[in-house]
Amino acid sequence: MGKKGKKEKKGRGAEKTAAKMEKKVSKRSRKEEEDLEALIAHFQTLDAKKTQIVETPCSPPSPRLNASLSAHPEKDELILFGGEYFNGQKTFLYNELYIYNIKKDTWTKVEIPNPPPRRCAHQAVVVPQGGGQLWIFGGEFASPDGEQFYHYKDLWVLHLATKTWEQVRSPGGPSGRSGHRMVAWKRQLILFGGFHESTRDYIYYNDVYAFNLDTFTWSKLSPSGTGPTPRSGCQMTVTPQGSIIIYGGYSKQRVKKDVDKGTQHSDMFLLKSEEGGEGRWVWTCINPSGAKPTPRSGFSVAVAPNHQTLLFGGVCDEEEEENLQGDFLNDLYFYDAAKNRWFSGQLKGPKSEKRKRRRGKKVEPQGADKQECGGSSTWAPLEVIREVVAEDGTVVTIKQVLPAPRPAGRPQSDEEDGPDEADGATVEPSPRSNAMLAVKHGRLYLYGGMFEAGDRQVTLSDLYCLDLHKMEEWTALVEMDPETQEWLEETDSEEDSDAVEGAEGGGDDEEDEDSGEESG
Repeated sequence: MGKKGKKEKKGRGAEKTAAKMEKKVSKRSRKEEEDLEALIAHFQTLDAKKTQIVETPCSPPSPRLNASLSAHPEKDELILFGGEYFNGQKTFLYNELYIYNIKKDTWTKVEIPNPPPRRCAHQAVVVPQGGGQLWIFGGEFASPDGEQFYHYKDLWVLHLATKTWEQVRSPGGPSGRSGHRMVAWKRQLILFGGFHESTRDYIYYNDVYAFNLDTFTWSKLSPSGTGPTPRSGCQMTVTPQGSIIIYGGYSKQRVKKDVDKGTQHSDMFLLKSEEGGEGRWVWTCINPSGAKPTPRSGFSVAVAPNHQTLLFGGVCDEEEEENLQGDFLNDLYFYDAAKNRWFSGQLKGPKSEKRKRRRGKKVEPQGADKQECGGSSTWAPLEVIREVVAEDGTVVTIKQVLPAPRPAGRPQSDEEDGPDEADGATVEPSPRSNAMLAVKHGRLYLYGGMFEAGDRQVTLSDLYCLDLHKMEEWTALVEMDPETQEWLEETDSEEDSDAVEGAEGGGDDEEDEDSGEESG
């Protein structure tokens, strides 16, 4: 008995190390989380003033990333919740709820009493029972200066039929985190991974939890086999056979004081419930064939009509010492679980005529605008040749022409371009990361996200649609000119008070004032 006990203790060494690390992170972040709790409580007090459901037709939501976009299980609607926006000086977090009516091509802002606090990088899962439910777990809240973070561990459900929010309190759930992934599996929500970050420490997770939708109880799963290393932002989808796929993701580790090394994972795992074993799961590492996505982080995921998993865009970070440069992507990949194979999502183009692909030409910004945007080079197409080393040691040479991140379908120049040339413009989303995806009736909808142009972060509010059955071309439903977006330099402190006003957009003046009250 004694020897067996020692072996078991030794086997739990890694678990103990992770527990110690989490305790350290928790201790150091407790003070800053207390500060942020006061700010969150302030916003909740403002939300508590809303005592009835108010539905207001509105213009498309303001730019944002790390929100959630979900397809209504019964209606021709998309549901957008939360997200974040950074204008160069201040970080804004949202808990707004928007409904996009697909057939009418209209937006409605829905204000419901007692909503979840403002957050981004949460997870949202839709299930059909009870007229449709939207389940939300976790995510993070950032201080206006973007220096402090609060990670939620709360679970909420939006009852779509009655338009009511409910917080579901159940012990034994995951710790506070963001960047995790969650899927609906049978009558459960299965949650994996994520990270928790304070100003000085961080920890990434690879734990697995299940929430039972019948009993409203959490349980921590302990799958056998070798599973993924800790990570956030991975792909997590359910296969037609009832297993769960984990692909890719991002993590970082400290290599020396104040120096971190990021890893863009490109491995894939299968999480399977063992037959006959109640609550018993097993991990298996799998190696898919086909045209695999290049290593990246910040990609977006949705499930295509034929149960294939669809992956869009992201950013490939090149790290050299303390310098970080990102190549943003707008490519499509499909993973077929039945064949264990990746496919590149190539568009056929419109049937009417072969269109010449034109990229990168743009209307030159005038005067001060041109200076502020960094000149025309900021938006020029970029040819990138790079070598990427995958986790298995394979060196992949990638040659890419990244299109200028202008809004798709935008007129090139009213005066210079003739009609023949203008017709040649290809409609496609600009390269981006952390965009929102949803599939409804075989159509893929893509909303927002962000890309970087020099030191400037451009947050998007455009909406695109792609018919996944035809795979011909993107349609721009909401267009956006990135050059018109406000960007405040850090040195412009004297303009803070004026510039922050209205930064949220979205057509809600009261909301803007609420957000502007706490100036970072």
